[in-house]
Amino acid sequence: MVSDLATLQREDRRLVILRTLAEDTDYSLNTSILQTVLTSYGHGVGRDVVDGDVQWLAEGGLVTVDQLAGGRVTVATLTGHGLDVSQGVARHPGVRRPRPGA
Repeated sequence: MVSDLATLQREDRRLVILRTLAEDTDYSLNTSILQTVLTSYGHGVGRDVVDGDVQWLAEGGLVTVDQLAGGRVTVATLTGHGLDVSQGVARHPGVRRPRPGA
């Protein structure tokens, strides 16, 4: 049961990240802002977890990652495929599919 809950939380965090990036005008946000947004959605996690999710999304081609300020700031940018997944048009294992009309 605990692993099922952990899986659900992880998949939902990743969807929240994608949907948050989709709402931004240039589809890009740093991990500090993403951490704040995740907290407001009930995912109070550390920066290491956010960084790990962003790296995982990058490995899947859903976001790109840039390191700024000598590597102190990580910026995630949504890809076209990531936008499709955030809208439920495409599916990606490890990311929760959004509910219809959500």
